[in-house]
Amino acid sequence: MTEKNNTFIENATEDFKERAKEGKWYVVHTYSGHEGKVKVNIEKMVENRGYIDDIFEVVVPTEEYVSEVGGAKKLKERKIFPGYVFVKMTITDVSWYLVRNTRGVTGFVGPESKPVAVSEKEIQKFALKNQSYSKKEIDVNVGDNVNIVSGAFSDQVGIIEEINTEKAICKVLISLFGRDTSVEISFDDIEKI
Repeated sequence: MTEKNNTFIENATEDFKERAKEGKWYVVHTYSGHEGKVKVNIEKMVENRGYIDDIFEVVVPTEEYVSEVGGAKKLKERKIFPGYVFVKMTITDVSWYLVRNTRGVTGFVGPESKPVAVSEKEIQKFALKNQSYSKKEIDVNVGDNVNIVSGAFSDQVGIIEEINTEKAICKVLISLFGRDTSVEISFDDIEKI
């Protein structure tokens, strides 16, 4: 998953980064195809109106993939959640109003459009944290034995085959139905034995 650098974070002071840690991630629903425009509009409004203390980061999660057309391979990018933008913010009447009334936004995800924060574990799973100042690391190497502590394969023991630090996942070889099977597991779901 990749994300273009966020101007708020690039120019951030240590005080800003500390306040941003207290913010929570919320999901905003947008018109399809307007995710990038919504991101830019929210960032411009925050800068122009001076609400950088309440809205810390705006992310449109994307991933890179290889497209093969006529034998030529090209590296392309696609949105992981079309129609959605993630906003790290502190909810106040003003910050809610600014985001909710941004052109292209249809509302917050939650009951009756009342914002519901996304859990930190889900955010790490989607690797939404800005890579410039918080990169998930893990203390395992290819060939290490690990215990899967949560998820669909919890309580299984496996061997690390591959480590992807960008996506914060590992390919782990486990025994499933009597056969060795390779599965992708989040860094949060494994521990070194």
